[in-house]
Amino acid sequence: MAVFLSFHYGRDAMRVQQILNMGAVEGQTILSAQDWESVKNEGDAAVENWIAEQMKYKRAVVVLVGQETASREWVDYEIRKAWNDGKKVLGVRIHGLADPANGRDRQGANPFAGIKLKNGSDLGDIVPVFNPSGPDSKGVYASIKENWDTWVDQGVSRSA
Repeated sequence: MAVFLSFHYGRDAMRVQQILNMGAVEGQTILSAQDWESVKNEGDAAVENWIAEQMKYKRAVVVLVGQETASREWVDYEIRKAWNDGKKVLGVRIHGLADPANGRDRQGANPFAGIKLKNGSDLGDIVPVFNPSGPDSKGVYASIKENWDTWVDQGVSRSA
């Protein structure tokens, strides 16, 4: 399924790689740390252009929510862009997936909360954030793999 993944690169890249390895996400790769730094070093306009190009033909934007995702400037930008472009948006919590170096993480804040819409609504009250079940990392992995397509279908867009 062609979706754009939004996440905190520095903290969650290994967790995101596990999701990519499931085979549920089409056409998404993770930039190497060096490539991401290269894009960032070209300035905000270059990052915005890169994001626009990556999102262009995706049907949804899935925010992979780790412990610090909600505080990331570019995640916030990606959420706002997706919403304004009329793409489906949703969140999937990934703190329960073990990073080989750091293990499981703590649950982070809802990255949609606090984003106000023109009508005064809060995006955090509208956009679903799914919390995979499982007693351990393997269980969480299985839950994400089993539910991925259903969750993406339940994402909401501005036109909804």
